[in-house]
Amino acid sequence: MLTLVIGDKQLSSWSLRPWMLLRHLDIEFEEVSLPLDTAVFHAEIGRWSPARRVPVLLDGGLPVWDSLAICEYLNERVEGAAWPDDPDDRALARSISAEMHAGFPAMREQWPMRAADTGLLVPLDEAGRKDVARVDAIWSDCRARCRASGPWLFGARYSIADAMYAPVALRFNTYGATLSPAAEGYFQHLMQDPHLLRWIHGARAEIAAGGRVTEDA
Repeated sequence: MLTLVIGDKQLSSWSLRPWMLLRHLDIEFEEVSLPLDTAVFHAEIGRWSPARRVPVLLDGGLPVWDSLAICEYLNERVEGAAWPDDPDDRALARSISAEMHAGFPAMREQWPMRAADTGLLVPLDEAGRKDVARVDAIWSDCRARCRASGPWLFGARYSIADAMYAPVALRFNTYGATLSPAAEGYFQHLMQDPHLLRWIHGARAEIAAGGRVTEDA
């Protein structure tokens, strides 16, 4: 049995990505949640992750950390099915996933993930608006390429690219991003994903139990 160690569902955008992929791949796993930036986290994280960060996936005695590395590890378990089959689409999916993993600092800082919240009015500066416009362009381009084959970024099958952008959808849902029609259509599809709705439900449960509302960065 795999174990995925995550942070707060309200806050941990990095944790959401492999969690979503595991759900969509229908891989069973045990979930361990450590509240971020607490005494409990600092006391416990060392036994799970050599990097002392979440997420981390445990496969027996093997730890795999970093959200994109975990997704790639899971892709190997399903013989490549977590990326698109078409080589050109696969190259693009990897590119936009890496871009998401490494970029968009203004949007991340100004619109931290608050998974359960909506209606927050936080104006973006120019850099933040450029980040949102870039996400819009990525989503619109992918949907233009693959709309005929299905509703996800690369068609009928959920991929690592969709998982990488799931936290962005939650940010857009929280702060009310204005999107082009193609990007808005994809956003609406993401927000109807039962697995993403389950994550949001978990975030609300955390808050009801006294969870915090700051982000993990």
